Amino acid sequence: MEPLTTTVSVVIAARNEERNIAKTIDAILAQDYPKDLFELIIVDDHSTDKTPLIIDSYAACGVKLLLLRESEKLNSYKKKAISKAIETATGELIVATDADCYMGPRWLSTIVSLYQEKHYRFISSPVTYAEERSYFERLQTLEFLYLIGIGASSIGLKQPSTCNGANLAYRRDVFYELDGFKGIDDLASGDDELFLHKVAKRYPEAIGFCKSRDAMVYTAAKENMTELIRQRRRWASKSTKYKNKKIVALGVGVWLFNLMILLTATLGIAYAWAIKVTVIVLLAKMFIELVFACFLTRFARRPHLLWNIPLLSILHMVYLVYIGIAGNTGKYQWKGRMVK
Repeated sequence: MEPLTTTVSVVIAARNEERNIAKTIDAILAQDYPKDLFELIIVDDHSTDKTPLIIDSYAACGVKLLLLRESEKLNSYKKKAISKAIETATGELIVATDADCYMGPRWLSTIVSLYQEKHYRFISSPVTYAEERSYFERLQTLEFLYLIGIGASSIGLKQPSTCNGANLAYRRDVFYELDGFKGIDDLASGDDELFLHKVAKRYPEAIGFCKSRDAMVYTAAKENMTELIRQRRRWASKSTKYKNKKIVALGVGVWLFNLMILLTATLGIAYAWAIKVTVIVLLAKMFIELVFACFLTRFARRPHLLWNIPLLSILHMVYLVYIGIAGNTGKYQWKGRMVK
């Protein structure tokens, strides 16, 4: 294997994460990557708990704490925090993760090995939910694997559509070459896939996905439906900024497909043929999802989740149609703030 020589800056935006931030820092400091080649920069985004104190307690370990203290109201505090971290960063490669995540010791070395081999300008890596405490959270894990799989597949097909901000890597010079988050900084979310789209437009052949369990980042599912809906509304809100018409058309097509199934099922109240059509389409949908999920659950070593496909497939239709509307209208709450 080629020696690891790339300098890396791991950047995190943190807000009110006193329950999680120490675990995240410990996992990053435990990386097997050469200590003289990477730095950890965490920006505290106006936390009202002990988050900055916990981060500062790691100063002797080389962890850099920056404070985001904006006097004027912003709609995208996270993008501002990440930009602030990158201003201070010295690494050739920026690796971004979240303050409520953890990873194995080969996380950085695996991502950088791919970077040095393929010379990608942007690398998306896998994220999964872990340590679920309920059936509701296990359903989320399976659905989340779909999203990661779709993102990986689209990158493999040279049509990058989605990624997750909890596990991204991109060259620092590319960030500045593309003016960072300029043009997408009016949305609270989008530091991940909207920036992916910017890079893909300039460098369509230089986007990669790190298909390795060693590169996996682990985080927690949402504890209740309210938190889940808020998260997915935030994710859906990014679609208003998509420039790639193919991605927009695909998203609209998927939404319309699920809407038509629900409308056909409703017609089943009065027409027997509608029930038959609904059942046939649902079975076909579940079969396709099962085939796709087999690869994903095998990769994540969670094959037992496949038993949840029938229920998830039905619930997902209702939720997807709702989120498609709610995510593109009005404001939503994120980290104790009302944003859009």
